[in-house]
Amino acid sequence: MDNVESPVETVVVDDKPGSSAVPGPPQTQSDPDAPQPLSKKAIKKAAKAERITAQKLERRAREKEAKKEKKRVIAAKRAAGELDEDEEKRRQKKRPWIHFGGKVVVDLGFDDLMNEKEVISLCSQLAYTYSANRNAAYPFTLLYTSLNGRTFTRLESQNDAGYKRWTNTEWWQEGYEQLWQGQAAPPIFAPDEANISALVEPIQPPTSEGWSAVQQSVIYLTADSEEELTELKPEESYIIGGICDHNRYKNLCLNKAKESGIRTARLPIGRYLASLPTRKVLTVNQVFEILLKWVETRDWEEAFHSVIPKRKFQSGGKGAKASSETGDASKDGETKDGEIEEEGEELVVLEEQEQEEDGDEDR
Repeated sequence: MDNVESPVETVVVDDKPGSSAVPGPPQTQSDPDAPQPLSKKAIKKAAKAERITAQKLERRAREKEAKKEKKRVIAAKRAAGELDEDEEKRRQKKRPWIHFGGKVVVDLGFDDLMNEKEVISLCSQLAYTYSANRNAAYPFTLLYTSLNGRTFTRLESQNDAGYKRWTNTEWWQEGYEQLWQGQAAPPIFAPDEANISALVEPIQPPTSEGWSAVQQSVIYLTADSEEELTELKPEESYIIGGICDHNRYKNLCLNKAKESGIRTARLPIGRYLASLPTRKVLTVNQVFEILLKWVETRDWEEAFHSVIPKRKFQSGGKGAKASSETGDASKDGETKDGEIEEEGEELVVLEEQEQEEDGDEDR
């Protein structure tokens, strides 16, 4: 018979008196590189994100099919001579597009002060801002400064960096101080990168004599300012603070403007909407839309009523409840997360819809 060696079990003996040696299970070392199992909360979160993504894709498909069907119906009516003449003229007539001349700057230099959810919300607000400007009768030149960190990563991941194709916009990695300092802000895209033609050339730096004049023409919008904005001027630039902060940072934009040596002003909400029962908290795109509406109407009260959500005029509504729970969040240019009801909208949707609208106008 062959001798077969049996495995020897190692028994650890405790030398302390009164202790008994008890054989234990074999010890195994865990691999530190092995993926850790997800928690129940993480699994639910991932499943929810996957479900939302699938629902968005289905909704986009339905919207595209509805647009195609609408085009087919119009084409059939046109071929049969049933299309109303006035309607045909209205479809063929392009809206007037007159540049106001002013510049609106969205200061994105608060990336490290926001959490991931707030960054996502801010990027959605930037998309709505671009959409409003694109469809405005009197648009501004839009400048986004201090584009770095997670905000940059989020925009790059949406629709193959679709923000680079936004018309009438500029994107700087540098801060807004480059508006009046002696160096031109470098472009954020490499010259050999695709879509470079979509990047607006950075403005030329002013001469040393012109620094002071340019600096004096820049106004940071914040509700903490003692000065009230009475009118917009084509030769001035207006800065909106691009942040969702849930009121964590007091006087953030005001202090930053003071450090930069520029003027500040607040929107005249209190003068025209003194009886507003809820907080005067506005998102980036709402502030910008108010500026657009004022340029169109030259009427602050009409601009406020056309942009501020109707629920804010209702006592005891959603806004009032939030006010009692969280206090005053960001105001004017400083934004509060959650004000946009369609926070999860992807930038690709905005671009696809606008491209299809352009196609409708050209037909």
